[in-house]
This record gives sequence, C-alpha cells and structure tokens, in this order.
Amino acid sequence: MTHIFADLHNHTTASDGDFSPGDLVTRAADMGIKVIGVTDHDTLDGLEPALDVGKKLGIEVFPGVEISVRFKRAFFTGTLHVLTYFSSALLEDPGFVTRFKALLAGGRGEGLVRARIEKINEVFGPGGKSPLLSRDLVFEDIAAYSDNASRRHFAMALDEKLGVSDKNTINRIIGNDSPAYLPSGVNLEQVKGFIKTEPVVAVLAHPAAGSFPGEGHYKEVLPPVETVARLLPEVLDAGVRGLEIHYPGHAPEHKALLLAWAEKYDLLVTGGSDCHDSVNRPLGTAGSGEQEFKRLKQAVLYEEKKTG
Repeated sequence: MTHIFADLHNHTTASDGDFSPGDLVTRAADMGIKVIGVTDHDTLDGLEPALDVGKKLGIEVFPGVEISVRFKRAFFTGTLHVLTYFSSALLEDPGFVTRFKALLAGGRGEGLVRARIEKINEVFGPGGKSPLLSRDLVFEDIAAYSDNASRRHFAMALDEKLGVSDKNTINRIIGNDSPAYLPSGVNLEQVKGFIKTEPVVAVLAHPAAGSFPGEGHYKEVLPPVETVARLLPEVLDAGVRGLEIHYPGHAPEHKALLLAWAEKYDLLVTGGSDCHDSVNRPLGTAGSGEQEFKRLKQAVLYEEKKTG
C-alpha cells in the first residue's frame, strides 16, 4: 500500500473507540485521507454525526457497521466480523434502520449477557459441573459496569464482585476455550437473510489477523487464517462480496494469500486501519487505493439503485 485514499474500517465512541465520530472524521481530514469509513461494532449510532462533520470539512464519510457473526462448529467456536457498507441515504429510510437495528440487537446487549451468565453458572457455579465460584454470577454484577458488556466487564465482575483474582482462572471461565463460552454476534443465517434482502455490500473483516505472527492488539481473539479458510464457503454463500486485505495485522504472506482468494472468487478488495485510539490502533495505518474504493462504492450505489 503506497497511498491510502480511503481508510474504510474505523471505530468511534459509539462502540469501543476513543474518538467521537466528529473527532475521527476531523483527524482523517487533517491527514489528507479522502474517504473515511465509520464502521462501529454492531451499531449505527455514530454515522449521522460523522456524516455531518464530513460535509462541513469536505471529506467523504462512507457508512458501515462491523457486524459480529457467531459460529459454533466442531472446529471453531467464536466470532467473525463482517463490514457491511451502504449508502448514507438509507439512514433516512426508517424501515432500513429498524430492520438493521433489529438484526444487531440479537448479537449483543442484555440477551447475550444473560445467556453467558446462565452458561457460566451451569459450568462454574457452586452447583455446576466444575465449581469455581463462591456464588452464582447474576446479571446485576455485569450491568453495574456497562449497558453493552464485553469480556472485559465479565473479567472485572469476576475479580471485584466474586473475588476471582487469578488471571488463569478468569480465562478458564470466560476464555474462548471455556466450556461456558458463548460467542457474541448474530448467527450466519440471520446475516445471510439481511445481506440478501437489503441494499448493502458485505466485506469479511481482517480475515488473517488471527494468524498475525507478532504480539499486538490486531490479533486479539480472532481465529487463525486456516479456520477462516474452512468457513469461507459458508461466508461467501451468505452474500459476502469482499475481503479486507490491506490491514495492519496482516503479514505479507497472508496478504498474498488473501489476494489470491479475491482473484479466485472475484471479490472486492478493501482496507482499513481498524482505528480505536491514537497509540495502539491509530488512524491512517492501512486503507484502499482510489480504484479499489471506486469499485466498492460502485457496488454500494448499484445496490441502492436496485432497490430504490
């Protein structure tokens, strides 16, 4: 990547980013980026304020949502992320917004928190299969920290509310390998139904970041690229039409592999920084070239026209 024309994967305070939507857009404009993707996790809330600032500053804000998609397979229990882009005009369509929010509500929030608590108690509660807790975890333990609870909030509750301070024990209870683990996100069939019926263009986010060879925030809890390869036929069948290839957590050999996949399956190629903050995951570290972005935008405009 020699020039970042469009940085298409970024987060704001609407999900788990440090920057407000307006601040993110302003920073992108100051860096000379022409197009900034705002793609918060499982929410549309940051898009309108970002678009307003973009208009004032003359930078194109490209709307999207990073949808969490959960899998429970014999070879993988966890979450993949699908960047779902659409025309800004659709934010003025109450039907589209309502249907999108209904899809996203199934993947996070209170329902998922309660399901996770029930599973943890079933396995690790005083009456569970492998008792580790002095009492059952309750919803209020988690809700005290956040309305949109993450793994971090569960870890804090286990430590501060139930006195489980050993990190290995906490990981045993809430880690991906835990028998009590339930991944966040909506199931692939629900996402497939949405992608196939709504005017959106879906791109698989950071497909090889789980195989990043070094330490870093990009690897996180994502599966290795070999696992993604096994899931790819299902993902493409669900209507995903692109791969995020230009990404800070992609090693050169993985980027070459993903480019081969894109050629084989005739997929769009995108890129983004996955910005969350100014230090660990900063803005402007990866993105798409102008021609790559034009192909993506053309696909989004086609979808809008087709249904409009």
